[in-house]
Amino acid sequence: MINKNNNPFTGVIPPVSTIVTTEGALDKEGMGRLIDHLIGKGVNGLFFLGTGGEFSQMSQGERKEVAEFAVTYVNGRVPVLIGTGATSTREVMELNEHAAMIGADGVVVINPYYAKLEADYLFHHFSTIAAATDLPVLLYNFPALTGQDLSAEFVLKLVQAHDNIVGIKETVNDIGHVREMIHQVKGYKSDFSVLCGFEDLLINTLSLGGDGIISASGNFAPEISIEACQAFVGKNFVRVLELNEKLAAIPSMYTLATPFVNVIKEAIVLSGVEVSTEVLPPVKKLEPERVEKLKEIMTKLAL
Repeated sequence: MINKNNNPFTGVIPPVSTIVTTEGALDKEGMGRLIDHLIGKGVNGLFFLGTGGEFSQMSQGERKEVAEFAVTYVNGRVPVLIGTGATSTREVMELNEHAAMIGADGVVVINPYYAKLEADYLFHHFSTIAAATDLPVLLYNFPALTGQDLSAEFVLKLVQAHDNIVGIKETVNDIGHVREMIHQVKGYKSDFSVLCGFEDLLINTLSLGGDGIISASGNFAPEISIEACQAFVGKNFVRVLELNEKLAAIPSMYTLATPFVNVIKEAIVLSGVEVSTEVLPPVKKLEPERVEKLKEIMTKLAL
């Protein structure tokens, strides 16, 4: 763990890819293999049904099936977060109720990603959701996909209104945004978790007082972020800088496809975990020529 508070949502928490069959059904055997592998690597938690978990390509029934399998299979070995974001407040509330019923440790809620809401309505959305559940809620800020940023001032207002809003996944490129989230929100609530979404911001996030990372490489190279966190806590800054070079280079992999959910699944296989690389439409499996480029990048980074 990074901090000394009681918040369990710190450290390295992979946003787990959803492994599916050629028919698009949940591949429980492959999913279990990936979960066991990640827990064996020493991750601090697992986040299911995030962007890389392909939640936006699933029906509500499919999302519930993945959530139920994940909680049951993990079986308390690490904290489990379930992504419940949707364009409808009522749908989020229903998914949160389901997550609580199956025993999830918390939920992660992205802001609505179709209609751009004025600040008042966006606050109403999150406030209604938080008030309707006893589960810990982590916000998910990904303005590149939602078209709407969650500012530190906005998040602080929500945290002041709801004790169960306990953290945020900051999928932003701007370290200044992360800094303000730490300064303003953790300044008010010290055990509020600020977790970066991109590898090249991890060391900066930790140095500013943040709490860890939820990034795609947690699926295929969690050991790099884990060791970086441990080296930082142990004040082995020579090693921190060495690992940061590798962390900073990882996002180059994500330029191979848009969205890059297929890239991550191929990277999982290349890292030695035998799973299906099938994806849900409209995304397609990564073409052989792009798989070769991925191999080159991973070889160069010694992943």
